[in-house]
Amino acid sequence: MLTIRSKAPLRLGLAGGGTDLESYSSVFGGVVLNATINMYAHCTIQTTDNNYIEFIANDLGVKEVYALDSVVAISDKLPLHCGVYNRIISEFNNGQAMSLRVTTYSDAPAGSGLGTSSAVVVAILKAYIELLKLPLGEYDVAHLAYEIERKDLNLAGGKQDQYAATFGGFNFIEFYKDDRVIVNPLRIRQWMKDELEESLLLFFTGKSRESANIIKEQIKNTSENKQSNLDGMHQLKEAAYRMKEALLKGDINGIALELKNGWEAKKRTSNVISNPMIDEIYQIAINNGAKAGKISGAGGGGFMMFIVDPLRKIDVINALSKYEGKVQIIEFVDRGTKGWYI
Repeated sequence: MLTIRSKAPLRLGLAGGGTDLESYSSVFGGVVLNATINMYAHCTIQTTDNNYIEFIANDLGVKEVYALDSVVAISDKLPLHCGVYNRIISEFNNGQAMSLRVTTYSDAPAGSGLGTSSAVVVAILKAYIELLKLPLGEYDVAHLAYEIERKDLNLAGGKQDQYAATFGGFNFIEFYKDDRVIVNPLRIRQWMKDELEESLLLFFTGKSRESANIIKEQIKNTSENKQSNLDGMHQLKEAAYRMKEALLKGDINGIALELKNGWEAKKRTSNVISNPMIDEIYQIAINNGAKAGKISGAGGGGFMMFIVDPLRKIDVINALSKYEGKVQIIEFVDRGTKGWYI
C-alpha cells in the first residue's frame, strides 16, 4: 500500500473578490488581492487491493464506496472527490481505474468564505499528482482545479480560490477572457505581515452559507448589465488596486479604508451579500475598536474579517462574545499546496 498526503491553504480575500467571476472578468478584466493563512484542506490517498474506490470526508462524516470503474457517478454528498477522480483517470491514467481510498478534511467548514471547496480540490489533485508523478506546474494545477469545479461539476464560482490554494502567499491576481490568468506574487515586508496579522481578527458567524446562490445572482446581474451591480464590480476592482498599493507601502490605515470601500461596493452587487445579523455584528465591532470589516467570500454568512486597533483587539473580541460564533486568530503562510509520500 502506498500512502500520499497533501494539503492546500485556505485564503483571505482582501479585495476584488467577485471580479474573478467569468461573467465580469471576460468582459472587463478582474483583479483580486488575497493571502493564504494557516488553515488547510487535507487529503490522504492510500492505494488498496480490494477493487473498490472509497471516498471519505472525515469532517462531514461521509463515506461513499464505488465498484472499480474508470468513471464514478457524481455524488451529491462528495462531488469534489468524484470530479477529481474522473478527470485524473480519464486525462492522466489512460482511462484505467484505480483501487484506492481518498480521505479529506478541512480546518474550516464548507461555506466559510475562505475558499474551502477549492482548497479541497487542489489538495486532492496534489495527492494524485504525487501518486502518478505528473509533471504539472502551478498554473496547470490551478487551471485544472478550476475546470473540474466550474466546468466538469458545473459549480458556480470564480477563479481566485484555486490559484490562491495552489500558489500560496500574498498574490495580486489578474483575470481576463479566454481563461487567461496572471498571478503576481507580492513582496510584503515582514514587519508589515506581522502588523497586519496583529490587526486582523476573523469571526465565524456560526452560519455557513450556500455561496452558489449568491454567485448565481451576481452572474445574472452582471450578464443583464444591471448598473448598480456593474458599478459595484468596478469599484471592487479599483479598491483592489488601491489596497495593493497600501499593502506594499505598509499603510495599515489605507488597507482599512479600502477594506471598508470594498465592503460597501460588494453589497451593491447583490441584495443577499449582507443581512441584519451581519450588519449588527459589523457595527458592534466598529463601535468597539474595529477600523473596518467585511464578509470573507461570497457573503451571506461564514467568516467575517476585521482590521482592528491592536490595542483594542480584546475589546472587539469581548464585544463579539455575546454572539454564537468563534473568534479565529490567523497567521499568513507563504507556501501553497504541497504533497509527500509516507
